[in-house]
Amino acid sequence: MNRRPGLSARLKLTLSYAGVVLVTGAVLLAVVWMFLLRYVPDSSQGLLGISPNRYLLSRIFGRAAAVALAFLLVFGLVGGWFLAGRMLAPLARIADAARLAANGSLSHRIRLEGREDEFRELADVVDTMLEQLESHVAEQQRFAANASHELRTPLAISRTLLDVARKDPTRDRGELVERLHTVNTRAIDLTEALLLLSRSDGGSFTREPVDLSLIAEEATETLLPLAEQRGITLDVTGETTPAAGSAALVLRMVANLVQNAIVHNLSAGGTVAVHTEPQHDASVLRVENTGHPLPPELVPTLTEPFQRGTERIRTNEHAGVGLGLAIVDSIVRAHDGTLDLTPRAGGGLLVTVRLPRP
Repeated sequence: MNRRPGLSARLKLTLSYAGVVLVTGAVLLAVVWMFLLRYVPDSSQGLLGISPNRYLLSRIFGRAAAVALAFLLVFGLVGGWFLAGRMLAPLARIADAARLAANGSLSHRIRLEGREDEFRELADVVDTMLEQLESHVAEQQRFAANASHELRTPLAISRTLLDVARKDPTRDRGELVERLHTVNTRAIDLTEALLLLSRSDGGSFTREPVDLSLIAEEATETLLPLAEQRGITLDVTGETTPAAGSAALVLRMVANLVQNAIVHNLSAGGTVAVHTEPQHDASVLRVENTGHPLPPELVPTLTEPFQRGTERIRTNEHAGVGLGLAIVDSIVRAHDGTLDLTPRAGGGLLVTVRLPRP
């Protein structure tokens, strides 16, 4: 933003300080003049007629007052300049940190020492903001790198298949078409997941009343064939659970949770329990499944994009794109809710989602 040059804050404070000192001194001298010299007699009276009179004292007092005011002015300017510099030093450090951040360096921190005051509170806020920005930028860079890698894989496979078919005309075209269809389907699923993640992160959706219990029934009914194919028992319980949000996003959230609970389960005889209930301050959805034990240090990473736990069961048929719980976490945050992942003692995971009530 283009601005005309003006006085610095330090110079303004200096002039203000000097002005206050000068005015205060002038008022004090005026008070002395009005309430002291006015009672001095006009003519000389007393021994040998050399007692001071008002005229003589006025001349002496006037010169002394002028010298005093000049001293106060110089003292106010010098002292004000020094004090203003001391007071504004934290702002200079904050400005330097903001300037470095504007140039792309987010690792710098102000860390003002001393007792708490307005400047140190501002510095702490700026440090917190820089820390969050650095974390967010690092997360976005990591996400972009992972997304590029994930998108490059199916494209590279497609190119390899096409090269093989071009060099070997006798190759079975039906097998080639089937493999290309599988690879392209995965690429499309990944692209749609990325778009959904971007939409939920941006919060660009209309909030409306939704019922978590009905959405849970719809999601489990859709995924019932997958559960039957894997020998997983689905159990849906609960009562009417009103919430506020996007019905499409909440449905995708519940579907992702149930699908993850089915896929990352025991090879046979596993269960998935879906429960909804209203509470006084939130609408709660719980998805609990059986499965292999999860290390506690692995659980916090499950909501990161493209993070796949090495001990989680995964098959080629439903390998996913590594964005299931990342999308869930993004949708929950976009709805001002909370997501809690708790490993079960006997194996599996308990996922608890709390959304605001309408």
